[in-house]
Amino acid sequence: MLKSVMALACAALFSLPAVAAPDLSAIRQAVDAAVAPVMAQYDVPGMAVAVTVDGQAMFFNYGVAARDSKRPVTEATLFELGSNSKTFTSTLGAYAQEQGQLSLHDHPSKFMPHLKGSALDKATLLHLATYTAGGFPLQVPDDVKTEAQLASYFQHWKPEAAPGQQRRYANPSIGLFGRITAVALGSAFTDAAERELFPQLGLQHTYIRVPATAMADYAWGYAKDQAVRVRPDLLDSEAYGVKSTAADMIHYVQTQIDPSGLAPAMQRAVQATHVGYFQVGPMTQGLGWESYPYPVSLERLLSGNSGDMAWESQPAQALNPPLAGTAPTLYNKTGSTRGFGSYVMFVPARKTGIVLLANRAYPNEARIRLAYHILQLLAPAAN
Repeated sequence: MLKSVMALACAALFSLPAVAAPDLSAIRQAVDAAVAPVMAQYDVPGMAVAVTVDGQAMFFNYGVAARDSKRPVTEATLFELGSNSKTFTSTLGAYAQEQGQLSLHDHPSKFMPHLKGSALDKATLLHLATYTAGGFPLQVPDDVKTEAQLASYFQHWKPEAAPGQQRRYANPSIGLFGRITAVALGSAFTDAAERELFPQLGLQHTYIRVPATAMADYAWGYAKDQAVRVRPDLLDSEAYGVKSTAADMIHYVQTQIDPSGLAPAMQRAVQATHVGYFQVGPMTQGLGWESYPYPVSLERLLSGNSGDMAWESQPAQALNPPLAGTAPTLYNKTGSTRGFGSYVMFVPARKTGIVLLANRAYPNEARIRLAYHILQLLAPAAN
């Protein structure tokens, strides 16, 4: 059904002539045509879409941030990013490496001595950051409820495979990487992110802990008919806890495309997150970001973001040397919480990026199809 729903929107997109410089009115017409059926099909209350082309940001806002107040979505509305938070965790880890506080080749016990001699300590920080430590579950187990129980869980965890053999997408894996990064920096993770990382990236309205002064901008997410927000939990800050706006996120994408305006250490950290370390089926796993040679087919992009990739263990092939991203590459990441869904896509070689933020966790397939079709309009010469 999704394909048929998107057909009319796609017709609007592809009927537009390919132009050297994007036409804002044409882009708006096409984005409007593409977004409307997706919001209708999945009952999405509100969506913020932002695009950047050659350094120029454009914003397209739809619906409401809260159904009870009818507060409209704007580029200043705060959305939960879900697993797009992992790209920030990875950047902070890369920054700590640039500062000489850790190495991706370190083992966890260097920072958490209670893990010495454990099965987990055979893995490196790189394995934790790329979900290749040996097979953590997607979520922290339900019976692990305290920090002491979490420490014991990691100490006694039993892998399914040797480090580097398989990739199994997992919050405990990237969450532990974030915790270790914070230890290396001598700070709590949330403090390091909010006081060091976000300001250095030029993000003015991005938080883990939304301050009282920003609560009026914080959208409500929706699960069925219930208004919800993310619940505090173990490793939530490191794995899925960031809230941000379309304005901040498209600025974040612009720094991914061209980090030259950042301080040197942060510039190198951003570039380090684009390095690919493992080939996993159709996609390459880096630090937070997942990538594809560009141009890439819609089918390959959908396959790389499929449910199997999120829920099942996949064979991983280490890239030696790692893929440095010198060839044209598309980077992307999905993210969800109970009531929110996000998607970020950018192609540095085309100086083009797309951010989709919504206050419902609608299917990844719909997000990817929507962003992919917008990309065809923004970068027609590549098709």
